[in-house]
Amino acid sequence: MQQNNPHPIIIDDAWFTVSKLDESSFAISEYGHWEKVHSYLLIGEERAALIDTGLGIDNMRRMTDQLTDLPIMVLTTHVHADHIGSHGQYDEIYVHEAEEDWLVNGIKKLSIEQIRKDISRDITRPVPASFHPSTYTPYQGKPTGLLRDGDEIELGSRKLVIYHTPGHSPGHIAVHDTSRGYLFTGDLLYDETPVYAFYPTTSPGDLVNSLERITGIAGVGKIYGGHNRLGLDPVLLDVVKEAVKELREKNLVRFGTGIHRFNGFSVQF
Repeated sequence: MQQNNPHPIIIDDAWFTVSKLDESSFAISEYGHWEKVHSYLLIGEERAALIDTGLGIDNMRRMTDQLTDLPIMVLTTHVHADHIGSHGQYDEIYVHEAEEDWLVNGIKKLSIEQIRKDISRDITRPVPASFHPSTYTPYQGKPTGLLRDGDEIELGSRKLVIYHTPGHSPGHIAVHDTSRGYLFTGDLLYDETPVYAFYPTTSPGDLVNSLERITGIAGVGKIYGGHNRLGLDPVLLDVVKEAVKELREKNLVRFGTGIHRFNGFSVQF
Protein backbone atom coordinates (compact mmCIF):
# COMPACT_ATOMS: atom_id res chain seq x y z
CA MET A 1 0.00 0.00 0.00
CA GLN A 2 3.00 2.34 0.13
CA GLN A 3 2.27 3.68 -3.35
CA ASN A 4 -0.98 5.03 -1.93
CA ASN A 5 0.64 6.50 1.17
CA PRO A 6 2.87 9.60 0.91
CA HIS A 7 3.79 9.41 4.62
CA PRO A 8 6.70 7.42 6.07
CA ILE A 9 5.69 4.05 7.51
CA ILE A 10 7.19 3.57 10.97
CA ILE A 11 5.46 0.33 12.00
CA ASP A 12 4.37 -2.37 9.55
CA ASP A 13 2.75 -4.80 11.94
CA ALA A 14 1.13 -8.10 10.91
CA TRP A 15 -2.23 -6.27 10.84
CA PHE A 16 -1.72 -2.53 11.41
CA THR A 17 0.38 -0.08 9.41
CA VAL A 18 1.43 3.05 11.31
CA SER A 19 2.36 6.10 9.24
CA LYS A 20 3.87 9.32 10.54
CA LEU A 21 2.01 12.48 9.52
CA ASP A 22 4.35 14.65 11.61
CA GLU A 23 6.32 14.32 14.86
CA SER A 24 3.17 14.00 16.98
CA SER A 25 0.53 12.76 14.52
CA PHE A 26 0.07 9.21 13.27
CA ALA A 27 -2.28 7.26 11.03
CA ILE A 28 -3.04 3.69 12.09
CA SER A 29 -4.25 1.87 8.99
CA GLU A 30 -5.79 -1.54 8.28
CA TYR A 31 -4.75 -2.21 4.70
CA GLY A 32 -5.42 -5.93 4.94
CA HIS A 33 -9.17 -5.29 4.84
CA TRP A 34 -11.17 -4.20 1.80
CA GLU A 35 -12.31 -1.01 3.54
CA LYS A 36 -8.74 0.27 4.14
CA VAL A 37 -9.76 1.93 7.39
CA HIS A 38 -7.67 4.69 9.00
CA SER A 39 -7.65 5.82 12.63
CA TYR A 40 -5.56 8.78 13.79
CA LEU A 41 -3.52 9.41 16.94
CA LEU A 42 -2.89 13.08 17.73
CA ILE A 43 -0.50 13.76 20.61
CA GLY A 44 -0.51 17.00 22.59
CA GLU A 45 1.61 18.06 25.55
CA GLU A 46 -0.91 16.89 28.16
CA ARG A 47 -2.96 14.15 26.49
CA ALA A 48 -3.64 12.46 23.17
CA ALA A 49 -6.73 12.02 21.03
CA LEU A 50 -7.43 8.88 19.02
CA ILE A 51 -9.88 9.51 16.20
CA ASP A 52 -11.70 6.16 15.80
CA THR A 53 -10.38 2.73 16.74
CA GLY A 54 -10.76 0.70 13.57
CA LEU A 55 -12.33 -2.62 12.70
CA GLY A 56 -11.71 -4.58 15.89
CA ILE A 57 -10.06 -7.43 13.98
CA ASP A 58 -6.95 -6.79 16.08
CA ASN A 59 -6.24 -4.72 19.19
CA MET A 60 -5.26 -1.13 18.34
CA ARG A 61 -4.01 -0.53 21.89
CA ARG A 62 -0.93 -2.51 20.92
CA MET A 63 -0.07 0.28 18.47
CA THR A 64 -0.97 3.35 20.53
CA ASP A 65 1.01 2.06 23.54
CA GLN A 66 4.10 2.19 21.33
CA LEU A 67 3.42 5.78 20.32
CA THR A 68 2.55 7.59 23.57
CA ASP A 69 2.42 7.23 27.35
CA LEU A 70 -0.08 10.08 27.69
CA PRO A 71 -3.75 9.46 28.55
CA ILE A 72 -5.76 8.86 25.38
CA MET A 73 -9.26 10.13 24.69
CA VAL A 74 -11.15 8.43 21.85
CA LEU A 75 -13.13 10.70 19.52
CA THR A 76 -15.68 8.71 17.53
CA THR A 77 -16.40 10.09 14.06
CA HIS A 78 -19.48 7.83 13.94
CA VAL A 79 -20.76 4.58 15.39
CA HIS A 80 -20.27 2.14 12.51
CA ALA A 81 -18.54 -1.15 13.36
CA ASP A 82 -15.42 -0.38 11.30
CA HIS A 83 -14.68 2.74 13.36
CA ILE A 84 -15.31 1.52 16.93
CA GLY A 85 -13.60 -1.86 16.88
CA SER A 86 -11.07 -1.23 19.65
CA HIS A 87 -13.17 1.16 21.75
CA GLY A 88 -13.23 -1.42 24.53
CA GLN A 89 -9.45 -1.06 24.97
CA TYR A 90 -9.70 2.59 26.06
CA ASP A 91 -11.09 4.21 29.20
CA GLU A 92 -12.14 7.57 27.78
CA ILE A 93 -14.60 7.48 24.87
CA TYR A 94 -16.54 10.38 23.34
CA VAL A 95 -19.31 10.31 20.75
CA HIS A 96 -21.69 12.88 19.31
CA GLU A 97 -24.90 13.10 21.32
CA ALA A 98 -26.98 11.95 18.32
CA GLU A 99 -25.27 8.54 18.37
CA GLU A 100 -25.03 7.86 22.09
CA ASP A 101 -27.90 5.36 21.83
CA TRP A 102 -26.16 3.53 18.96
CA LEU A 103 -22.98 3.20 21.02
CA VAL A 104 -24.88 1.91 24.04
CA ASN A 105 -27.50 -0.28 22.36
CA GLY A 106 -26.29 -0.91 18.81
CA ILE A 107 -27.71 0.28 15.49
CA LYS A 108 -31.32 -0.68 14.96
CA LYS A 109 -32.20 -2.52 11.73
CA LEU A 110 -28.54 -3.45 11.05
CA SER A 111 -28.25 -7.19 11.54
CA ILE A 112 -25.26 -8.82 13.19
CA GLU A 113 -25.15 -11.21 10.22
CA GLN A 114 -24.62 -8.30 7.82
CA ILE A 115 -21.96 -6.76 10.05
CA ARG A 116 -20.07 -10.05 10.31
CA LYS A 117 -20.27 -10.55 6.54
CA ASP A 118 -18.83 -7.07 5.86
CA ILE A 119 -16.08 -7.41 8.46
CA SER A 120 -14.87 -10.82 7.33
CA ARG A 121 -14.83 -10.52 3.53
CA ASP A 122 -11.90 -9.72 1.22
CA ILE A 123 -9.17 -9.89 3.87
CA THR A 124 -5.64 -10.01 2.42
CA ARG A 125 -3.46 -10.11 5.55
CA PRO A 126 -3.25 -12.81 8.23
CA VAL A 127 -5.71 -12.11 11.04
CA PRO A 128 -4.91 -12.75 14.72
CA ALA A 129 -6.05 -15.99 16.32
CA SER A 130 -8.43 -13.97 18.51
CA PHE A 131 -10.54 -12.92 15.50
CA HIS A 132 -13.49 -15.16 14.70
CA PRO A 133 -15.95 -13.81 12.09
CA SER A 134 -18.74 -16.02 13.41
CA THR A 135 -18.55 -14.46 16.89
CA TYR A 136 -17.45 -10.92 15.98
CA THR A 137 -19.60 -8.42 17.87
CA PRO A 138 -19.39 -4.61 17.56
CA TYR A 139 -18.45 -2.66 20.66
CA GLN A 140 -21.29 -1.47 22.87
CA GLY A 141 -20.83 0.67 25.94
CA LYS A 142 -21.59 3.94 27.67
CA PRO A 143 -19.44 6.87 26.52
CA THR A 144 -17.41 8.97 28.94
CA GLY A 145 -18.97 12.10 27.48
CA LEU A 146 -20.88 13.54 24.54
CA LEU A 147 -19.67 15.77 21.73
CA ARG A 148 -21.57 18.68 20.24
CA ASP A 149 -21.02 20.97 17.29
CA GLY A 150 -18.44 23.64 18.08
CA ASP A 151 -16.81 21.80 20.97
CA GLU A 152 -13.13 22.60 21.41
CA ILE A 153 -10.76 20.00 22.80
CA GLU A 154 -7.41 21.09 24.22
CA LEU A 155 -4.66 18.48 24.21
CA GLY A 156 -1.95 20.85 25.46
CA SER A 157 -0.60 23.24 22.80
CA ARG A 158 -2.93 21.55 20.35
CA LYS A 159 -6.61 22.36 19.83
CA LEU A 160 -9.23 20.30 18.06
CA VAL A 161 -12.59 21.69 16.92
CA ILE A 162 -15.60 19.42 16.48
CA TYR A 163 -17.98 19.88 13.53
CA HIS A 164 -21.28 17.99 13.48
CA THR A 165 -21.45 16.67 9.91
CA PRO A 166 -24.49 14.34 9.64
CA GLY A 167 -25.62 12.50 6.53
CA HIS A 168 -23.60 9.29 6.43
CA SER A 169 -24.91 8.85 9.96
CA PRO A 170 -26.91 11.11 12.31
CA GLY A 171 -24.09 11.94 14.70
CA HIS A 172 -21.14 11.96 12.32
CA ILE A 173 -18.42 14.46 13.15
CA ALA A 174 -15.38 15.96 11.46
CA VAL A 175 -12.40 17.09 13.54
CA HIS A 176 -10.27 20.13 12.67
CA ASP A 177 -6.79 20.19 14.17
CA THR A 178 -6.32 23.95 14.06
CA SER A 179 -2.65 23.83 15.08
CA ARG A 180 -1.68 21.67 12.10
CA GLY A 181 -4.36 22.51 9.55
CA TYR A 182 -5.49 18.89 9.38
CA LEU A 183 -9.15 18.12 8.75
CA PHE A 184 -10.22 14.61 9.73
CA THR A 185 -13.36 13.87 7.77
CA GLY A 186 -14.24 10.28 8.76
CA ASP A 187 -16.76 8.92 6.25
CA LEU A 188 -17.91 12.33 5.05
CA LEU A 189 -15.10 12.70 2.50
CA TYR A 190 -12.48 10.36 1.09
CA ASP A 191 -11.39 9.28 -2.40
CA GLU A 192 -11.41 6.08 -4.53
CA THR A 193 -14.73 4.59 -3.39
CA PRO A 194 -18.08 6.39 -3.01
CA VAL A 195 -19.02 8.25 0.13
CA TYR A 196 -22.48 6.96 0.77
CA ALA A 197 -25.90 7.94 2.07
CA PHE A 198 -28.20 5.22 0.74
CA TYR A 199 -29.13 3.27 3.89
CA PRO A 200 -32.32 4.13 5.82
CA THR A 201 -30.12 5.48 8.64
CA THR A 202 -28.48 7.99 6.26
CA SER A 203 -29.64 11.28 4.78
CA PRO A 204 -28.59 12.51 1.30
CA GLY A 205 -29.70 16.05 2.13
CA ASP A 206 -27.72 16.17 5.37
CA LEU A 207 -24.65 14.69 3.66
CA VAL A 208 -24.64 17.38 0.98
CA ASN A 209 -25.16 20.10 3.58
CA SER A 210 -22.24 18.70 5.58
CA LEU A 211 -20.00 18.55 2.50
CA GLU A 212 -20.86 22.17 1.81
CA ARG A 213 -20.10 23.12 5.39
CA ILE A 214 -16.56 21.74 5.45
CA THR A 215 -15.70 23.72 2.32
CA GLY A 216 -16.02 26.83 4.48
CA ILE A 217 -13.52 25.79 7.16
CA ALA A 218 -10.53 28.13 7.06
CA GLY A 219 -6.93 26.99 7.28
CA VAL A 220 -7.23 23.43 6.01
CA GLY A 221 -3.86 22.22 4.75
CA LYS A 222 -4.55 18.50 4.43
CA ILE A 223 -7.61 16.23 4.51
CA TYR A 224 -7.50 12.85 6.22
CA GLY A 225 -10.49 10.61 5.56
CA GLY A 226 -11.58 7.38 7.21
CA HIS A 227 -10.72 5.18 4.20
CA ASN A 228 -8.53 4.74 1.14
CA ARG A 229 -5.76 7.21 0.25
CA LEU A 230 -3.98 8.83 3.17
CA GLY A 231 -3.80 12.62 2.99
CA LEU A 232 -5.77 14.53 0.35
CA ASP A 233 -4.96 17.99 -1.02
CA PRO A 234 -7.33 20.73 0.21
CA VAL A 235 -8.01 21.71 -3.41
CA LEU A 236 -10.51 18.85 -3.21
CA LEU A 237 -12.73 21.15 -1.14
CA ASP A 238 -13.14 23.39 -4.22
CA VAL A 239 -14.28 20.33 -6.17
CA VAL A 240 -16.71 19.48 -3.36
CA LYS A 241 -18.18 22.98 -3.45
CA GLU A 242 -18.93 22.71 -7.17
CA ALA A 243 -20.23 19.15 -6.75
CA VAL A 244 -22.71 20.27 -4.11
CA LYS A 245 -24.00 22.95 -6.44
CA GLU A 246 -24.36 20.48 -9.33
CA LEU A 247 -26.11 17.82 -7.24
CA ARG A 248 -28.68 20.32 -6.05
CA GLU A 249 -29.27 21.91 -9.44
CA LYS A 250 -29.86 18.50 -11.06
CA ASN A 251 -32.18 17.36 -8.26
CA LEU A 252 -29.97 14.38 -7.43
CA VAL A 253 -29.92 14.78 -3.66
CA ARG A 254 -32.31 11.97 -2.81
CA PHE A 255 -32.35 8.24 -2.29
CA GLY A 256 -31.99 6.07 -5.39
CA THR A 257 -30.17 8.41 -7.76
CA GLY A 258 -27.07 6.20 -7.67
CA ILE A 259 -23.35 7.05 -7.84
CA HIS A 260 -22.24 10.53 -8.82
CA ARG A 261 -18.55 10.91 -9.73
CA PHE A 262 -16.49 14.07 -9.55
CA ASN A 263 -12.80 14.87 -9.90
CA GLY A 264 -11.35 13.24 -6.81
CA PHE A 265 -14.37 11.84 -4.99
CA SER A 266 -17.83 10.35 -5.53
CA VAL A 267 -21.10 10.01 -3.63
CA GLN A 268 -23.82 7.38 -3.69
CA PHE A 269 -27.46 7.97 -2.76
